[in-house]
Amino acid sequence: MVYCLMKLTNNLSVPKQLLLLWALICSGVITYFCLTDSSNIPTVSFPSIDKIVHFCFHFGFTISWIVFFKKELKGKAPDDYKAYLISFIFSVFFGITIEILQSVFTISRAAEVTDILANALGALVGVFTAIAFKKQIDKI
Repeated sequence: MVYCLMKLTNNLSVPKQLLLLWALICSGVITYFCLTDSSNIPTVSFPSIDKIVHFCFHFGFTISWIVFFKKELKGKAPDDYKAYLISFIFSVFFGITIEILQSVFTISRAAEVTDILANALGALVGVFTAIAFKKQIDKI
């Protein structure tokens, strides 16, 4: 994801409004797929595919929000840690909220603690990946 963003921007400064729009679109797509009736989603015979999907969703979610918050906080915060921390916490609470909404508003889905753990792990790996690609992200 970071590599794609770098290639798309080609070292050009991307307006923070566009980064916000991208993060919101990612959030909306995740919300849709997590709250849609699971009987409408094709089944895949692969062990723990649900947890892998949760991990990947929150990995991308967290990186998208880190890129936005780094741009938003540029010059306002002495360190980048706030963008990473805000994005991680936001991802974890977003995942918990989605799990609660699944149990309340859907019939074919239920809240699972293991989904929340997969979400948090995806968010954590997203933070460490963003830190590893810090120089490239800073060019966006």
